[in-house]
Amino acid sequence: MDQLKYSNLKLGEKGAIISIVAYVCLSAIKLIIGFMSNSEALKADGLNNATDIVASLAVLIGLRLAQRPADKDHMYGHWKAETVASLVSSFIMMAVGLQVLFGAVPSIFGGKSESPDLIAGWTGIFCAAVMYFVYRYNKKLATQIKSQAVMAAAKDNISDAWVSFGTVVGIVGSQFGLPWLDPLTAVAVGLLICKTAWDIFREATHYLTDGFDEELIAVYKNEVTNIEGVDDVKDLKARNYGNNAVVDVVITVKSDLGIEQAHDISTNVEDALLNKHDVYAVHVHVEPEHA
Repeated sequence: MDQLKYSNLKLGEKGAIISIVAYVCLSAIKLIIGFMSNSEALKADGLNNATDIVASLAVLIGLRLAQRPADKDHMYGHWKAETVASLVSSFIMMAVGLQVLFGAVPSIFGGKSESPDLIAGWTGIFCAAVMYFVYRYNKKLATQIKSQAVMAAAKDNISDAWVSFGTVVGIVGSQFGLPWLDPLTAVAVGLLICKTAWDIFREATHYLTDGFDEELIAVYKNEVTNIEGVDDVKDLKARNYGNNAVVDVVITVKSDLGIEQAHDISTNVEDALLNKHDVYAVHVHVEPEHA
């Protein structure tokens, strides 16, 4: 199983690399055209993509570090490396989002009188289309290898496509005598960057503090309860190592069972969670019925 997990991490690197290449190219295009066309919204969108380069690099570094095997001071492996990288990228994204807001808000109240050149709109349409295709690729890859990190990258891709589309709306709207609509869109982009940063921060800290989906806990508990020989599930806890779920479960069995029979029941519990629910590791503790 470890070899399969490591192979999936290696495959997931392709999605991160494609995102990095796309973001580098699109960020450069948007910033250059944004300054040439005097579009605050397109410049904000370009800065958004610049933060996405950092986020994608964090995913790539995290995926590579997570492939390192367990060692003497990381006995459970390096699976959490990608989660730490996501946390770092959230701080950078929040800083850039605030920078975009501080730059765009004065433009609204400063009474911007010139509308950006329409080439900025065409640039936004092109970039939105590119990000949509990158999203489709990463979503397919994430589903194939069951990677939360690559799926998060895919969600970031589609949000960027929508940001570019919103940028186009602001730019086109400013052509109809509403020049303030362009910087207003830049504010919306800045807010979206900050929200994305907050969502990544919240999810990363949830995993790093051993938070786990309560609905999945209920599913696991129901699965174990229905296994023949299990009288009761006394306790069941789970935590994440990267994209891998590790489950600790305490079950009770008939007190008159032999050691071998109790061991067979615990093995059935392990197999059910490993094979049916793609759990990475299961630790089962068996207690007699009236202990």
